[in-house]
This record gives sequence, C-alpha cells and structure tokens, in this order.
Amino acid sequence: MTDPLRPQDDAHYNTYLPGGQHWSLRLRRGTTLSLTAREADTNVGLLCYNPENLLERLNLPDTLKCQHTFKLTRGNCLYSDMGRVFASIIEDDLGWHDSVGGNLNRTHMIAKGWQSVSFQQALNERTQTGCDSFLIELAKYGLGRRDMAANLNLFSKVESDDAGRLRYVPGHCQPGQRVALRFEMDTLVLLHTCPHPLDPSEVYPRRGVDIALGTAAAPDEDDVCYRACPENARGFANNRLYHLGLQGA
Repeated sequence: MTDPLRPQDDAHYNTYLPGGQHWSLRLRRGTTLSLTAREADTNVGLLCYNPENLLERLNLPDTLKCQHTFKLTRGNCLYSDMGRVFASIIEDDLGWHDSVGGNLNRTHMIAKGWQSVSFQQALNERTQTGCDSFLIELAKYGLGRRDMAANLNLFSKVESDDAGRLRYVPGHCQPGQRVALRFEMDTLVLLHTCPHPLDPSEVYPRRGVDIALGTAAAPDEDDVCYRACPENARGFANNRLYHLGLQGA
C-alpha cells in the first residue's frame, strides 16, 4: 500500500488535490492516473470526455450493463457512449467504487444542514459541491450543464437493500488506499474531491487525494481488463478501429 504522505517514486508527475476542490487534464493514451487517499472516507468524483469529440463521454449505465456489475474495481473498464474504453482499472486496494450514488449538489447541502460558505467568504475554504465543481471544469472546455453525465465516485461504497434503497458505507476507504487507471484513448478527465452526496458527516468533510501520473504498456489479450469479460474484448476492438481511423485522418 502506498504511503499517502510521500509522492509515488515511479510517477512522471505528482500533485495533491485538497478536499473540496476540482481538477482537469487531457490525458494521452497510455497514461496512468493513480489516486491515493490521505483520509478515511475520501471521495473522488470522475467524468471522462473525448477531447477530439466532446459529445462522446463516460456512460456509466453502459459501463455497468456490459460488464454485468453494480460496482467497479480492478479488471473493469470505463466505457464511452460510443462503446469505446476510456480507461481500465488496473490497480485497486478497495474492491468497490460507487457507480450509482450521483453527485453532491446544493439541495443535498441544505438537506444535510451543512453550512454553505461562498468563495467570497472563505476563498478556497468554501463549501463546494461536486456539481458546481464539474461545471467550473466543464466551462474551461466550452461545455456546460447539459454536458454533465452521470459520474463515478472513486473510493466510495454504496449498497442497495432488498427494497432498492441505497446506503452509504462509512469506513470503506482508509488512508493510503489507492486506485489506478490506465487510459486506452486520449481522454479529458475531470475530478473533484467534494463529499459523496450520501456522506453522513455532521459537518462538511475535506478529504484530499494524492495524484500521480505515469505511463503503461498497451494491453494485450492476457491483460486482466481485457480478459475480465467478452464485452471488454469487444470494447478494446472498438478502440483499435477508432485509432486506425485517427491514423488515416
């Protein structure tokens, strides 16, 4: 398990994203993104877009349906709405990342009784929502509210009971736990470290994450994500066709 207070030695770039903040970057095919929690119950919201065609974006319903799962972990892929693989989960200390819990918004803040603090009042110590965080990052690329997709919540676990009610699982994420993604195509990645909308904390929690960027070899047919299910093999085939098209453009 990675020491959360030390940079990842084999990374090409390391940074820290404090709790309640947001970040975005265009990551090239073959890049790895490793995230390490510093505190228990960290949450990292994630969205993906194709920088060559911003209409193509992360589609979590298709991601879950084609891999026959409710949760995401090592071996799973993140699919676009064009049936291509944005990224593969190649390392995971947690075994479960929430795919259905959604995104914190102002209505959630009010219902929880969390104090709403603006940037003008507290600068970077404001109480930011995941929804507003994504909107700020989307605006940098000419996108807006209508371009918001269903987001993945890394490090968080949400269970469903027999009646379909969702329950947040406190303590699922512990300090030092890590998840790593390998990007299978150029991807515009948006992240935030705002709380999960079902987080039961009495006050607005600020839990940051260490970010490390590296590189990885292209997957082959023995790759854990390629072999996870037949649908993933088809997803990687769609990627190969897509990249052949780009080479011929």
